[in-house]
Amino acid sequence: MEIKKQIEKAKNGDQIAFTFLLDYYWNEVYGFMLKRTENETDTDDITIETFAKAFDKISTYNPEFQFNTWLIAIAKNVHIDLLRKKKSSLFVEITDEEDYQAYNVADTTPSAEDELITEQNLSQLLQYIKQLKPHYQEVIQLRYFQELTYQEISDKIQEPLSNVKIKLLRAKKLLAEIIKDHR
Repeated sequence: MEIKKQIEKAKNGDQIAFTFLLDYYWNEVYGFMLKRTENETDTDDITIETFAKAFDKISTYNPEFQFNTWLIAIAKNVHIDLLRKKKSSLFVEITDEEDYQAYNVADTTPSAEDELITEQNLSQLLQYIKQLKPHYQEVIQLRYFQELTYQEISDKIQEPLSNVKIKLLRAKKLLAEIIKDHR
C-alpha cells in the first residue's frame, strides 16, 4: 500500500515520492540491467535514463501492473535503444571510392577550423551549463568534465548517492531544456 501511495504522490509531482521510488527500486533495476549488460557504466546510464523516462511518463502508469515490472520494461527499451545507437555507429556503409579516399588522407589532425568549431561548441555548452543552479553545475562538472563515478561525487559533495543520482537526472533534463530553447 505504501508504494501505491508514493506512486500517487509522484503522479501529483511530489519530489519526495520520486526520491522514495528511486531509492526503493534503484537496486532492482540496476541489478537486472547489470546482468544484461555486464558493464557498470552502461548500467548506470540505462538505470538513470529509465527513471528519467518513468518519472516523465508516470501519469501513464497503469496500476493494474506491478510498478517494478513497468520500470523493467522501460529499462529493457532503454537498453535496446542504446544497443541500436552503438550498432549504428559501428557499421557505416561506405562506397569503394570513399574507402579509397579514406586511405589516402594525408593528415588526420584537426585543422584550425575544426579546433575553432570544437572550442566554440564547448564554449556554448559551458554558457548553457552556467544557466543552471550552482548545485546542478557542480554535479555536471564532476560527472562529465572530471569523469567521477556517482560514488566519488557522493563522497566529494558529502551527499547520499540517491541525491547525486537525482541531481544529475534533473541537471541533464534542465540542460536539455535550455539547449532546446536556444535552438
